[in-house]
Amino acid sequence: MATTESRPAMTPARDAGASAKDAGAPARPQARGMLALAATVAIWAAFALSARALSASSLLPADAALLRFGVPVVVLAPALWRRRRSIAAVPPATAAKIVCGAGVPFFLAAMYGGSLTSAAFVGSLIPGMVPLFVSALMVAGGRGAPRGTQAAGLALIAAGVVALVWRYVVPVDTDVLAGAGVLLLASGLWALYTVGLREVSLDPVGSIGLLCVPSFAVMALLVLTGVLPTGLASAEGADIALFLVVQGLGVGLCAGLLYAFAIRRLGAERSSVFGSLSPVAVVLLAVPLLHESPTPSVLVGVPVITAGVVLANRRRAAGAGARATATTAAGTATAAAAGTACTTATTDTAPAPAPAADPKGAVDA
Repeated sequence: MATTESRPAMTPARDAGASAKDAGAPARPQARGMLALAATVAIWAAFALSARALSASSLLPADAALLRFGVPVVVLAPALWRRRRSIAAVPPATAAKIVCGAGVPFFLAAMYGGSLTSAAFVGSLIPGMVPLFVSALMVAGGRGAPRGTQAAGLALIAAGVVALVWRYVVPVDTDVLAGAGVLLLASGLWALYTVGLREVSLDPVGSIGLLCVPSFAVMALLVLTGVLPTGLASAEGADIALFLVVQGLGVGLCAGLLYAFAIRRLGAERSSVFGSLSPVAVVLLAVPLLHESPTPSVLVGVPVITAGVVLANRRRAAGAGARATATTAAGTATAAAAGTACTTATTDTAPAPAPAADPKGAVDA
């Protein structure tokens, strides 16, 4: 009897310990998700900073592009070989959207635009304008116009861009305005890439392969034929190492996989809102790293664009439903595969995309 009575007395303590352990369990995946998301935002910011820093390095744009697209191909070669049939099965028109939208044309436009402007311009104009361009493409394709918070977010984005470039209009600064125009072109290309990704069912690793393999081949052909100059053989080792880490490993490989992991842990909406802070991170990091002092137009325009992106990425509380949550999570994870902070707000203006990869595919390479 004594033994029988003592056991129940021990059970609450044991249950309390198990409950405390279980209560702490959800916090660990969320903490890992936040760490992955913070690393992703840092990589996105590094892309903008490297676009500006390229003009001051010993590397040429073609060299940076070879590192950007070549490193993921080498690192992921075995995984890409296993996915070769699914990658080859992508329709040519869709593949062209992806390769042109985030491949060599996008990369060269981003690098050239960054050389004429500042890191703040790169970090805000390219990701900031993507929701607006995607919505325009959807409307042009016969989809409904954005409504509610999405429409308000797109209006804020446009207002932020005007605030960012206004001081260079009067008096006219042709270099900055030309650079801003090239960055807007890069943003439009990325929107085309985003729309293209909605038409495929590849996982993030397969999406990286679909983008990087043909892009690296095109870049190598342009260099070997002398169309684009290269200084890789005579470049400084420190510059090569920096761009290999930032562009090749960081932007080309880790950003998409980390972002997919963060979405799996935190959800698409929470991840996209946090990811929208990357322009702010660019402005803050450009001060100590590139000695760029934020101008009044940057201090006004960047926060307005950031707020617009946050609103544009919010789904309507009523009517979005579980299906929109699932498709947005998968689509955003895949769209991050090329590695810049370009999330889009198309849930309310477009039909459900083709079945997208489960974000878990990002860690199954």
